[in-house]
Amino acid sequence: MAKRDYYEILGVSKSASAEEIKKSYRKVAMQFHPDRNPGDKSAEEKFKEAAEAYEILSDQDRRAQYDRYGHAGVSGNGRGAHPGNMNMEDIFSQFGDIFGEDIFGSFFGGGGGRSAGGQRRSRGTRGSNLRIRLKLNYEEIAKGVTKSIKVKKYVGCNVCGGSGAKDKGSVQNCSTCGGSGQVRKVTNTFLGQMQTVTTCPTCNGEGSTITAKCGNCKGEGRVYGEETVSIDIPAGVQEGMQLNISGRGNAGERGGSPGDLIILIEEEAHKELHRDGLNVAYDLHISFTDAVFGTQVEVPTIDGRAKIKLPPGTQSGKVFRLKGKGFPAVNSYEKGDQLVHVNVWTPQHISNEEKTILEKLSHSSNFKPAPDKNQKSFFDKMREMFS
Repeated sequence: MAKRDYYEILGVSKSASAEEIKKSYRKVAMQFHPDRNPGDKSAEEKFKEAAEAYEILSDQDRRAQYDRYGHAGVSGNGRGAHPGNMNMEDIFSQFGDIFGEDIFGSFFGGGGGRSAGGQRRSRGTRGSNLRIRLKLNYEEIAKGVTKSIKVKKYVGCNVCGGSGAKDKGSVQNCSTCGGSGQVRKVTNTFLGQMQTVTTCPTCNGEGSTITAKCGNCKGEGRVYGEETVSIDIPAGVQEGMQLNISGRGNAGERGGSPGDLIILIEEEAHKELHRDGLNVAYDLHISFTDAVFGTQVEVPTIDGRAKIKLPPGTQSGKVFRLKGKGFPAVNSYEKGDQLVHVNVWTPQHISNEEKTILEKLSHSSNFKPAPDKNQKSFFDKMREMFS
């Protein structure tokens, strides 16, 4: 099923400001919140869909990629590396703060931003995102590739299991919130009493405090290390595209959810070919005699070499099209072509004997320019090449 447009999901225009996007997300999220629609799977999916749209459109860089390439520009590698795979706990953890004093809790009778399963909205502090650049050659881009790279980042502490505590006995319920992670406040108004719920300032919403810290991570629940990450790159990516791998960024503090790993695609220049969108261009230089008599030549392509036949009388500027020899489109069956641009090489240094022969030939009528009136102009060829 085709994915819906993110702007359509939030009900905003493409020129909407960051504040307008945030305001619309609040409205849609409240409408389809699980606590307001218990047992309604359709509402739950729309709630997740809105969170995915907000995750992309609230990030300036990722919004620019989406505006330029659509869903292909922000899609992951097909193995959970996409915002659409977030669960309820991820959504509350990442976006719950935009609702201020937990409007979900007060509006829906003290749900406290919990998911339908009653879990606490957050645990620990979410890890930050990581951005890395990945350079690919033309063949890798054309076919798609799996890359294994070593990433230096914060990883979960293997001594305390990410809790940050010396042992299980070193963790106790927060005395301020009693383990709920939230502080409730009742305010008297002219309409009656209004209840608001805020994150506990003592434990930062974790519901527990540490009396003795882990000696390995000093209470953070994470240490700086290295991890090998396998990345599936889809065929057809382009320079400047970003791929998001959910949960492979820095580990969070004390069991907080990890950040994302954002891959910025760079193209490695080819020594003979040039990319133009889905098409590939190649400049073929031939001799004057080959242009006159015709010949068969081999030209480089993305995945090897191909033979093309040049007919007698081939003119400089002639463009030959090799169908389907270009790049595929991301998440599409469309594929570009290879365009071979012929250049007839003019000798820059000739011998006296060659000069005498050419002078004789210059008087022949066959060597006088006589372009065909039906022949396409240079500008027509350029339009055709890049259409």
